[in-house]
Amino acid sequence: MGCAPNASHSPVFLLLMFSGAEVPPVVLFVLFLAIYLITMMGNVTLVLLISRDSRLHSPMYYLLHGLSVIDMGLSTVILPQLLAHLVTHDPAIPAARCLAQLFFFYVFGVADTLVISVMALDRYVAICDPLHYPSVMNRQCCARLLALCWVVSVVHTMLHVGLLLPLSWAADAEGNVRLLHFFCDHRPLLRASCSDIHSNELAIFLEGGFLMMGPCTLIVLSYVCIGATILRLPSAAGRRRAVSTCGSHLTMVGFFYGTIIWVYFQPPSQSSQDQDMVAAVMYTSITPLANPFVYSLRNKDVKSAFHRLLRGGKVAS
Repeated sequence: MGCAPNASHSPVFLLLMFSGAEVPPVVLFVLFLAIYLITMMGNVTLVLLISRDSRLHSPMYYLLHGLSVIDMGLSTVILPQLLAHLVTHDPAIPAARCLAQLFFFYVFGVADTLVISVMALDRYVAICDPLHYPSVMNRQCCARLLALCWVVSVVHTMLHVGLLLPLSWAADAEGNVRLLHFFCDHRPLLRASCSDIHSNELAIFLEGGFLMMGPCTLIVLSYVCIGATILRLPSAAGRRRAVSTCGSHLTMVGFFYGTIIWVYFQPPSQSSQDQDMVAAVMYTSITPLANPFVYSLRNKDVKSAFHRLLRGGKVAS
């Protein structure tokens, strides 16, 4: 598709997903504000508990600490900008800020997927090789794995954002580009471009697909081995205890990876903007909200640490 004479490399983008919606903006504002505040409070609480209580200084909680930091970053990249648009009724966002939002959204989002796969590896070692678990998944190993997640995430993001920079967008007479979305996401930006996007699509399906399939394969193989080990446990109580440590993680894996695959790995001809938007709300807003509750706040150790903190800050140091 060729670009018209008024195409621009640095337009103003208009995020119009909620413009003219049947739900009043004040209702959307209250809803997303509540989601953001609960997300931050839940994850901040979890970070503080893990940092202050020595009973939670195990590899699993160290990874949960890292995941909570990522979830706070993911929510902060998306929701405050959305809340500002709902308050001001101004959907405009300059190109530089739009690409910056996309960059940090990708960094936190990809890091989230990678840390979730590392957590599956942690559960595999804990259940399948418990005798060597303390020496294999020690703090140094967890720190290296988290650092690797961040490095891979940043490199991946630089590739995809770099491929967007040369593109032109079909702007209107005022230099605006309309995006039917609530934040600057990859798919809506590609739909709005009037340049050749074959290299972008190829990068999504090849490099992005490889990056998605690697963690997915690690998770599947980990849980196949975990399942085989659980079936060999002699006691029903031991099997129930092992399953309980994996159930929450498996729930969020299916939820998080399912929505991402739905949005980013469908052929453009089969994708629906409304379905994409619903899935995007789920993984940018609901998943960071649910993670601290599903993973940890139902956990006996975390609840005990929380109760100790409420009784006067008597946490183990």
